Amino acid sequence: MPKRPPDRDIEHHCVKRVCRHPRDRLSTLSDELILRTLSYLPVSELIVCERLSHRLSGLAKDSQLWKSAYYNQFVRPRASRIPGLRDREPSARSLIYSSKISKWLEDDHLVKRGRATNWKRQYKLRHNWSRGSCKVSETQVAERPSVPPLLVQLYEGIVVTVNSVDGLRAWQMKSDHKQLARTDLNFSGSLCENSLDPSSLAIDSSNSDSETIAIALGFTNGSFSIYQLSVKTRSFVHNYTHVPSSNGTVSAISYASPYLLTMTESQLLSLYRFDLTADNISGHKTFAPPILLSSLKSHTAWPPLCLTIRASSSSILASIAYSMPTYLAGWSVGLQELRLTSQGSILESRLASALEQGFAPLSTPQPPPSTGSRTPSPRRRGVDPGVLAPSTKPTSLSYNHPYLLAAHPDNTLTLYMVTSSARDLSIGIGNRLWGHTSSVSGAYVGDRGKAVSVSAQGNELRVWELEGGISPVGSRRRIAAGAASVQVRPDNRDIENQALDHNLSENTRHAMRMELSSGSSFGEAGTKKGWVAFDEEKVMVLEEKIQGSQSLVVYDFT
Repeated sequence: MPKRPPDRDIEHHCVKRVCRHPRDRLSTLSDELILRTLSYLPVSELIVCERLSHRLSGLAKDSQLWKSAYYNQFVRPRASRIPGLRDREPSARSLIYSSKISKWLEDDHLVKRGRATNWKRQYKLRHNWSRGSCKVSETQVAERPSVPPLLVQLYEGIVVTVNSVDGLRAWQMKSDHKQLARTDLNFSGSLCENSLDPSSLAIDSSNSDSETIAIALGFTNGSFSIYQLSVKTRSFVHNYTHVPSSNGTVSAISYASPYLLTMTESQLLSLYRFDLTADNISGHKTFAPPILLSSLKSHTAWPPLCLTIRASSSSILASIAYSMPTYLAGWSVGLQELRLTSQGSILESRLASALEQGFAPLSTPQPPPSTGSRTPSPRRRGVDPGVLAPSTKPTSLSYNHPYLLAAHPDNTLTLYMVTSSARDLSIGIGNRLWGHTSSVSGAYVGDRGKAVSVSAQGNELRVWELEGGISPVGSRRRIAAGAASVQVRPDNRDIENQALDHNLSENTRHAMRMELSSGSSFGEAGTKKGWVAFDEEKVMVLEEKIQGSQSLVVYDFT
């Protein structure tokens, strides 16, 4: 048995064993120095650092790191594409990361939230949008088709649907996709018929109260109604129903309390104002009849239509975007603005169209082509392929100033830029957008020039970044070539779980199981009905299945 060494030898021996390993210099650095080092890493390597140790995991998730990454990846490139901001900046260094709210454009609301903003989650959300990566689910909203068809609107994560069979309903789409509230459309004792057929639906997006949603409905008998949805009590409150009108079906409607804009089948545009003072409202349940501020008759406004109301402290701007037939160019679009004072006096009414000014002959003589010659293509003739005039009637129109987007059955869309100033109202030449492989049934344009379009058949959904539409020819060609859009390819991993959902009808669950057994992708068994909308996190599309049921297909980018 060897002799035990003295205590000093043990101490000396232990010191030698520690010195054999390399020194951990990273642990001796302060958190500030490590954060400074991590700020130079790309996002892919920053994610890897989260898995190295507990300390690095916490530091790599630092909010300022992801805030800087978000700015450099999504805000700064967008700022460099805007001509006004790009030309106003003295140098490129002024577009580097900054905590100033003025540098964040429309993303300033994220900065104003302060610590409540999860910058890593926001980065992941925008990254998924740019890649078209999402999770797909489905919620059945009708077991059979209805006439008139089902109407749908989206606001703050709540979907409102209405038809003559199931009445007015609201669905919570942020969490469990369950029905929030429901009410029938029977008004006993009113001047309307007992059963009403809804023809148009609008939600007041100017309302700042997140617990109450104001809803306007138009009907085939010319009447309209106002409802309020209480999110807290999960119930609808009926505020008002107008008497039927001989002007025909209310084909389009827009509501920005207290103003209501309607368009009838006889092409009559009417602007109303409700008196919402305390003396005229009994417990916020019953509205007095509205005052008709203005009424205009049109002979050129054809569906599809898009109505908007923009109210300020001094005036109200009511707009209607519409389709219009032409002699030579097929179908084009027009826009009318009605500017009024808050008391209802008309200040001006302006019209604009995408047609060129002046007259053109009905036929233009062409020289006879030579034998064996080919008709030169638009590109060979020096014509920008992105500005060819559409010849087919639009299937849908969406207007969110300054973007006017039209969808066509020839697999294309057309983007128009609207200029509305104190002296001028004009619509620029349309830029054709390619990318779809089948007829485009619906399109919706939101803030910041983001738009979503969906094909009538198959499983094709595209997300567009249209801010390049205000730039010169280079950006127009980038949009026309499809570089400004991303195709969203849904995943069918959730169909198997939904096929077992007992809340769905047996026919719907059987159709889902048939899709799985046939190997088809999610959503291919249905026809897109033309309604599409989105918010910051999700895109929703109305789809009709082969057996007649209607569902909301939800594309979740979180």
